[in-house]
Amino acid sequence: MAFALPPLPFAQDALEPHISANTLSFHYGKHHNAYVTNLNNLVGETDKSLEEIIKETSGDASKAGVFNNAAQVWNHTFYWSSLKPGGGGAPPSTPPAGDVAAGIDAAFGSYDKFVEEFKTAAVTQFGSGWAWLVQDGGEFKIVKTANADTPIAHGQTPLITCDVWEHAYYLDFQNRRPDYVQAFLDHLVNWDFAAQNLG
Repeated sequence: MAFALPPLPFAQDALEPHISANTLSFHYGKHHNAYVTNLNNLVGETDKSLEEIIKETSGDASKAGVFNNAAQVWNHTFYWSSLKPGGGGAPPSTPPAGDVAAGIDAAFGSYDKFVEEFKTAAVTQFGSGWAWLVQDGGEFKIVKTANADTPIAHGQTPLITCDVWEHAYYLDFQNRRPDYVQAFLDHLVNWDFAAQNLG
């Protein structure tokens, strides 16, 4: 079985004005699609899932190309689901998102403190990478990963992610990564998706 580019969970212009259709045409249509194509060229027909390939190749320098492309396919697919039109802000207090709110409060003390720490992680990720809210041993944590690295390679359960590779925001925000991350947190986070990922 060859891997396919999964459909976006929203229209390409649905995240405007925060993320433009122009950005998505490149980010999804070019970058994400290229990772799918590259992965298929590297592994050919396979019955393995992306998760299996990622875990089997993580840390193996001889399989870095396979890992990087498989992880980037997975990371991008997860990122699209972490976004929704009219998202962001403090999660609602009704279940199942109530469990997300409770986890955030338990780990960070308040939603505002979570926002501060998540933004710091996303902005201070040197070069390309990702900022994540994960469950690790049942606790909520904020982690950042470089390049294609992903929490699923480290036994963590991702809840949401923000892509901080330049191609995720440069057409809309140029070098203003903090503004992009703030827009992600204020207007785009899909807290319903985070709730679905709870372990």
